[in-house]
Amino acid sequence: MGYTKKTLQELDLIDNFLSNAIASNQEINEQFYQLLLSVLLGKKLKKIRVLSQQIIPAAKPELRGIRMDVEITEYDEGSITNVYDLEPHIKDQLHLPRHNRYYQAKIDGRHVKRGLKDFSIIPNLYVITITNYDLFGKDYMMYTVRNKCEEVPELDYDDGLQFIYFYTKGQKGGSQAIKNMLTYIQNSVSKNAVDDATRMIDSYVKKVKNLPEVEAGYMTLGDWIDGIKEEMAEDIRREVREEVTKEVREEVTKEVTERTIKAFVEMSQEYHDTKESAINKIQAKFPECAERSEELVEKYWKD
Repeated sequence: MGYTKKTLQELDLIDNFLSNAIASNQEINEQFYQLLLSVLLGKKLKKIRVLSQQIIPAAKPELRGIRMDVEITEYDEGSITNVYDLEPHIKDQLHLPRHNRYYQAKIDGRHVKRGLKDFSIIPNLYVITITNYDLFGKDYMMYTVRNKCEEVPELDYDDGLQFIYFYTKGQKGGSQAIKNMLTYIQNSVSKNAVDDATRMIDSYVKKVKNLPEVEAGYMTLGDWIDGIKEEMAEDIRREVREEVTKEVREEVTKEVTERTIKAFVEMSQEYHDTKESAINKIQAKFPECAERSEELVEKYWKD
């Protein structure tokens, strides 16, 4: 099918795999995302915790859960004050405003416990989207969206929610520091590390790219899986008639996913990955199979 992909060294920060690899690295993830967000948001963060590929399951089997690419939680004196959902998108296939509306609802839902009466304790939420295409077509490097009152625009409507869309090639708005960082996110090479912040970010990127476990992981996750899924889907489609029922299409989709997971588990073993790691990666890449992830790994893991 002529499927190609970038090498690990060619990945940019806007690529999900590299962003998640940094978020998963306990040695540097906090320093990295404190620096990145301090530039993009123009404020210094306090103590943070960084998690990658966080799954919030659906309330019912027929509904959709979400997978947060990178979640940064900020604390002040032990209490959560701010939550940052960082999502890079390189394909213009989603209606991102409504997509992010759903993500916001699922994320906020985790902080509302039964019997809560003081809703002011819900932490602020920043849903941050980074794209290499201009979602709104106005050539701004950032679009900050807050709820407001139309009748009284100057009214301070403090619901603690912000949607921020960064366009890596935008020319308007923002600052030179933000522009430098977005340029580096779009094309993460040393020549684009032009100030103290991007040079430090570049040093973190180089370190992560040269880790053996990241190289091994890249062979089993990210674009490789997407390519395998596409190849397997095409193979299976050849086995069925062009005119098929909805039920048959659903069965084809299930079989594609099952075969892909089987190949993924086998490749994980080949690269000496652990069962626990394989389970976590299946939950991240295949949210619809999250509840069966342990069963699937056991099924295809060769002892």
